[in-house]
Amino acid sequence: MYNTPMTKIVLGIESSCDETACALVTDDRQVLSSVVWSQYDEHCRFGGVVPEIAARAHLEKCDILIQEALNKAGKTFSDVDAIAVAGGPGLIGGVLVGVMTAKAIAFCRNLPFIAVNHLEGHSLTVRLSHDVQFPYLLLLTSGGHCQVLIVKGVGQYERLGGTIDDSAGEAFDKVAKMLDIGYPGGPNLEKRAALGNPKSYAFPIPMKGRPGCDFSFSGLKTAVRVAIEKKGSLTEQDKNDMCAAFQYAVVEEMKDRLKHAIAVFQERYPSAKDMVVAGGVAANQSVRKMIGTLADKNNLIFSAPPIALCTDNGVMIAWAGMERFRLGLTDSFDFKARPRWPLDTLSGGNK
Repeated sequence: MYNTPMTKIVLGIESSCDETACALVTDDRQVLSSVVWSQYDEHCRFGGVVPEIAARAHLEKCDILIQEALNKAGKTFSDVDAIAVAGGPGLIGGVLVGVMTAKAIAFCRNLPFIAVNHLEGHSLTVRLSHDVQFPYLLLLTSGGHCQVLIVKGVGQYERLGGTIDDSAGEAFDKVAKMLDIGYPGGPNLEKRAALGNPKSYAFPIPMKGRPGCDFSFSGLKTAVRVAIEKKGSLTEQDKNDMCAAFQYAVVEEMKDRLKHAIAVFQERYPSAKDMVVAGGVAANQSVRKMIGTLADKNNLIFSAPPIALCTDNGVMIAWAGMERFRLGLTDSFDFKARPRWPLDTLSGGNK
């Protein structure tokens, strides 16, 4: 039988890319434990994530981290009320490891099984750390995704725009690789940008001035490659300057696109007050500063998850699982792991 304590606890499992992570959270917004095992050393020499290596690493570590999360929280499976897992989108090998592990635990312990869309995990995490109410405007930006949405409720997303080619995080990583500044690319590029001159290169700002809320970063990435080829050999300061100019162009494009999104959001929901950024790129301080300033100018309250909860983690999966669990949105054991899973197709229990 399911536990029925006053405080509910959800165990969350995340294995969709290159971090294996587990966490326990409560329905009163307490994080009882959070453990993350990074595969940095496994992928570093390749300059990016190798799916087969990632899947094997998840398989080796998942059980160990689940037990570690329970131990750190001082809990056992008997204290857990539901099992949540990232069911996609992501690298299918890793997603399968998490999903099958979660199903096995839920089946053996007779617990509810909850398949969480990885992107919904990012999207709802801010409600764990801040008092953000539905509906809110969300910029979801990460290594694989860049989109702006109206979050109307759990499982209720309206996409106003998305990238027509690369995501912002992907562009950060690819430019970092072009400049040979190390892995992980995004954080390294941000550090370099702080040492450079953003006006040293006049990189284009894609989509600026165009209607709508879509993004594009492929042309900007190409402009950086052309600049590198023209320059020939690069000094360390050249790299810093290119990082700064590239980051400036990304932030400016985001600002232009978000102005359109804010206009749509405020026209449809004039009493709504919250604007949120989430996903791995939400850890970028220049992106946060720009969105905070833009929110202030439009009388919106800006919120973002803590830096540690922007990149992939088990807390976001556990919390999204809790949000769904409280609404009775559980899943059957015939749920299929998904490499692709658009956020704006969510609803009730996932099949």
